[in-house]
Amino acid sequence: MNTTTDKKPRLTTSAMIASIAGEGQRVKAAPFGKALVELARERPDIVGMTADLAKYTDLHLFAQAYPERFFQMGMAEQLLMGAAGGMAKEGFIPFATTYAVFGTRRAYDFVHQVIAEEKLNVKMCCALPGLTTGYGPSHQATEDLAMMRGIPGMTIIDPCDALDIEQAVPQIAAHPGPVYMRLLRGSVPLVLDEYDYKFELGKAKLLRDGKDVLIIASGFMTMRSLEVAKQLRADNVDVAVLHVPTIKPLDEATILSEVKRSDRVVVAAENHSVIGGLGEALASLLLRSGVTPTFRHVALPDAFLDAGALPTLHDRYGISATTMAERIRAWI
Repeated sequence: MNTTTDKKPRLTTSAMIASIAGEGQRVKAAPFGKALVELARERPDIVGMTADLAKYTDLHLFAQAYPERFFQMGMAEQLLMGAAGGMAKEGFIPFATTYAVFGTRRAYDFVHQVIAEEKLNVKMCCALPGLTTGYGPSHQATEDLAMMRGIPGMTIIDPCDALDIEQAVPQIAAHPGPVYMRLLRGSVPLVLDEYDYKFELGKAKLLRDGKDVLIIASGFMTMRSLEVAKQLRADNVDVAVLHVPTIKPLDEATILSEVKRSDRVVVAAENHSVIGGLGEALASLLLRSGVTPTFRHVALPDAFLDAGALPTLHDRYGISATTMAERIRAWI
């Protein structure tokens, strides 16, 4: 008897920093950098600032286009946020970029005291959110939403794809006050254009309807949720996907309206710790409103995560489309 075993290809070190795009998926290169360059043509008050990470946050495109409006602050994230606050006080709109772990954990007091307390017009755009790098806890910003949600007056954006980012940039520039946006960089998937989608600050959008399960998702987990919906269709499971790109302020009216519509299993899906992110915000909203559906949560564990190849880690921690689909099958 002849048997064969299909083996997955061995993943190389490059998979630790690979794009989250699947094989054959459409992508756009550097949507944040290109959108900021385009907006800055009409907005001379926009400046770009970074902490030695222009190339790795796509801000190098802005630096090339407007060198006189670009400020390299070196490996000093506290200085970056403090200087960004000073720029805002002088009437500029600083877009400050770094990695999410550095912009939150390392510079938190400066964000809190210099920027947020004074309601300054600083836009913090931070790459490698959640589990988008395999380089271990030093670079995995799995608790950034929890930290930033706790700051009064902070607007928080968790975009799904290139289209979300492109459309969010001019809107956060026009929005008064501090903004924290999780940033997908490099080759970013493009999926939302297939769903007649337009980003609106503070608004959740129903991308597809379904009678059995309602997934409420943010960031690239919205993309994964759409993949899950297609997988579960083969099992005659009808999945709705509600995309929530604005984590704070939450679009409570739309969320409650969708949850109340029918007796569906409600699944919160996020690329963040189970502590303090979208899932807990949704659970709190539902309980405070007296709405009690069957509620489940797909998120990263309350733990320091392993280093390794991203596809392996996404499977291990339950945020790949395959593992997410398996869990939903079990729940229903």
